[in-house]
Amino acid sequence: MSDSTAVHLDRLTDLLARARKAGADAADAVLFEGASLSLSYRMGKPEDVERSENRDLGLRVLIGRRQAFVSTSDFAPAALDEAVARAVAMAKATPEDPYCGIADASEIATAWPDLDLQDPTEVSAEALVARARAAEEAALAVKGVTNSEGAGADWSTGIVALAASNGFAGAYGGSRHGVSASVIAGEGTLMERDYDYASTRFLADLGSAEAVGRKAGEQAVARLNPRKMSSRQVPVVYAPRVAGGLIGSLLGAITGPAVARGTSFLKDKLGQQIFAPGIRVIDDPLKPRGLRSKPFDGEGLATRRTVLVEDGHLTTWLLDGASARQLGLKSTGHASRGTGGPPSPSSTNVYLAAGSLSPEELIADIKDGFYITELIGMGVNGVTGDYSRGAAGFWIENGKITFPVSELTVASNLKDMYRSLTPGSDLTFKYGTDAPTIRVEGMMVAGS
Repeated sequence: MSDSTAVHLDRLTDLLARARKAGADAADAVLFEGASLSLSYRMGKPEDVERSENRDLGLRVLIGRRQAFVSTSDFAPAALDEAVARAVAMAKATPEDPYCGIADASEIATAWPDLDLQDPTEVSAEALVARARAAEEAALAVKGVTNSEGAGADWSTGIVALAASNGFAGAYGGSRHGVSASVIAGEGTLMERDYDYASTRFLADLGSAEAVGRKAGEQAVARLNPRKMSSRQVPVVYAPRVAGGLIGSLLGAITGPAVARGTSFLKDKLGQQIFAPGIRVIDDPLKPRGLRSKPFDGEGLATRRTVLVEDGHLTTWLLDGASARQLGLKSTGHASRGTGGPPSPSSTNVYLAAGSLSPEELIADIKDGFYITELIGMGVNGVTGDYSRGAAGFWIENGKITFPVSELTVASNLKDMYRSLTPGSDLTFKYGTDAPTIRVEGMMVAGS
């Protein structure tokens, strides 16, 4: 444990003692401290350079079944005393919440692994300029690219500390390095744009900025001269960079609050088959260097690798303490926490397990179909599962990706889509919610 981490935990522990002395029955507190550096770069020149340092503390106090929250960035003793007094006063005045509370002392984590989340490398502005320049130059060097919307590079590092009156006290650090590029191909009314980016915990894992730029450029050029298509019902294939959205819709539907409110299209599907046999969806918060890894959750419970979907069957909800109490269940260790409100459930490193077919094999028997590389809009109804999104990409003819298409809409219902979904073998971990190429049967594609 670093000296700064020990200081943070001592501060939180002292704050909890003050809250108990002021009349709180229970309390917890979270502290975030971090620094970041980011810049944008366009047409050979740096545009914006931003450096920020922040620290923020959030306190939750509970009096019976009433709770209140305060946050502050002022850590002076007098300011913390004022925060405690405000929180206790608000808690006495708020309505009762039958489901609020902190974890029982028997549930909290007492030890956790080092997940190797914090790179000690601090990056200079000059290094970020060089990274962004390399990405943009590589993109502009692709034949057919005519302009740049800009490249970017960033670095951040920080610490999360959490303590509660049930005896929990823990902290962990994390870092992030990134690079991106967005460029335009073509001219006049025949222009198309595309992008690429990379984000990793450690600089050594980031890879080549030139590769990011080159891919952005090649993808933009490939989209030139798109055709319009008439409406039809065909197989639809999602490229990996958009396939994760289908899994994201699943995650939203299995979070405890949505299930408890009855606003999820999967509210009555626990234990039932919702995907084809063999399909697995995994949430792994313990992945070393994972983009969303964490050793404990926002209520101090140990995190664990969880198979959300096993052999096509939905096995669990994503629960924090409050939603678990509402459903008469136990928390699954998925609580996430900010400084201004109560914990709420969220996923970590989620992925759809790879299948056995390559992307080429997935489309080999498609005579007429749609390969999606971009989705537009937010047309997913979490209550009914109805799905309708604007889309662009490429048309599939006789088992081959042929020409670019745009201004299409794909529509179905997620229940039907999940049952007919086939994953490819090309799973990579890039986004936090990841999936390989996905094929979905019989979707309606609406065009001109």
